[in-house]
Amino acid sequence: MRTKSTTPTIKDVAAEAGVALGTVSKVINGLPVGESYRIRVEDAIRKLDYHVNSYAQGMKAGKTHTVALLIPNTQEPYFARLTYHINLALLKRNYRMLLCSTDYNQAAEQEYITMVQQNKVDGIIGLTYNPELTIAENIPFISIDRSIGPHVPCVASDNFAGGQMAAEKLADLGCRHVAFLRIGSSLSNEPNKRKAGFENGCLARDLSYDMKILEDGDSIDEFNDFLMEHMHDGRLDFDGLFCVTDHVAFQVLKMLQKLKVQVPEDVQVIGFDGTRAFGKEEYVCSTIVQPTEDIAEMCVELLLQENLTAKPPLVCLPVSYGHGWTTRE
Repeated sequence: MRTKSTTPTIKDVAAEAGVALGTVSKVINGLPVGESYRIRVEDAIRKLDYHVNSYAQGMKAGKTHTVALLIPNTQEPYFARLTYHINLALLKRNYRMLLCSTDYNQAAEQEYITMVQQNKVDGIIGLTYNPELTIAENIPFISIDRSIGPHVPCVASDNFAGGQMAAEKLADLGCRHVAFLRIGSSLSNEPNKRKAGFENGCLARDLSYDMKILEDGDSIDEFNDFLMEHMHDGRLDFDGLFCVTDHVAFQVLKMLQKLKVQVPEDVQVIGFDGTRAFGKEEYVCSTIVQPTEDIAEMCVELLLQENLTAKPPLVCLPVSYGHGWTTRE
């Protein structure tokens, strides 16, 4: 006799319903059985509070319906939004997400890869910063923003077009002398193309421009020093700024406020990502909007494709412009 402390099994359900194990299996998997048998099995499942062990069931079938997501953190709004939409895209397909937050730690990224492979996930989606990342060939992997190898698809926004769009927008808004402010990884990745796109847009619109490029780990105060160097008679030399992310734009806006530079009257500012203010629809600044939901859907769709050889090495999705309070439209 089964005690209350024992988890019920499929055998217990069969005994309670008075049917064969195969009949219970058919009911659980939605296969046709006689109506009277189906009712007896479902009644037994409810009575015993039986739950299917989907993980064990998946292991037998060679699938666990679990996908790992490697993400730097869920504090940054863009990463948080990406995590949310990837989870939704997986849930729609009856998959679960195993979240691995790496905090930009390259060693942790590799440890997570090893761990999730041992846990038999069906695939990995990763936004990673480890140039030496080792991934088993038999595990499907989709990279976000960085090309890892010829057999690992990369999904990203069209960062070059986004940089160019920012320059052209500033030109359309009447700017003549602009600057690009960047802080980020020295790795070769798709977001680095924002710089080249911005330069191209400036050249196309005959905008004079300066650049201040920082690497991860550099003090963001260097942006303040850069701005102060370009202050003359209480005015900033630039009438437009393009910041590589909305987070950088947010920091720069605080610096401009301390310097008593008015936004958008004295200088117009455009960021990148499409971050919205908490609980509101407004963008935190004028921004180049990444299609986060489309990126998530594409990652999941590519990951779950059976034909690995048909997957493209790079998918660039179109960006758009979002008006915030930091430009004069």
